[in-house]
Amino acid sequence: MFDNNVFLENSCKNVVQAGQIIGFELKTNITYYRGIPLSMVNDIGVEVDGVKVPRENILCSVDEVDWFTLDEMETVTTYKWEYGEPLTVRVIKEGGLSKGTHQVALDVVIRTAYIPVPLAGRKVRTVVIA
Repeated sequence: MFDNNVFLENSCKNVVQAGQIIGFELKTNITYYRGIPLSMVNDIGVEVDGVKVPRENILCSVDEVDWFTLDEMETVTTYKWEYGEPLTVRVIKEGGLSKGTHQVALDVVIRTAYIPVPLAGRKVRTVVIA
């Protein structure tokens, strides 16, 4: 239902720190009609050109200041992912995405207080890295 919120258009880019490309990031809006604490994010998956990114290489942030691994997010109740506010998903990968065109898929699975099954959304985009 909210799949159009997954993987915001034009949000995929390489991340540079101290002059080095440490990975890439993309943004997603919540696939629900209200906010949730980060502990209710069941899973996030990223796939590039048909290759799944290892779970341990994924970090997330609601404010781009404090970053959490997917395992850490299981207990994070003090940060809330609000409706309409993007979550930044960062993939740690030396060199980031190479120049050119890539097929990038983002999967977001969340739990909610009133629905007994997780809500999942997936969006695949063609991304061009200059």
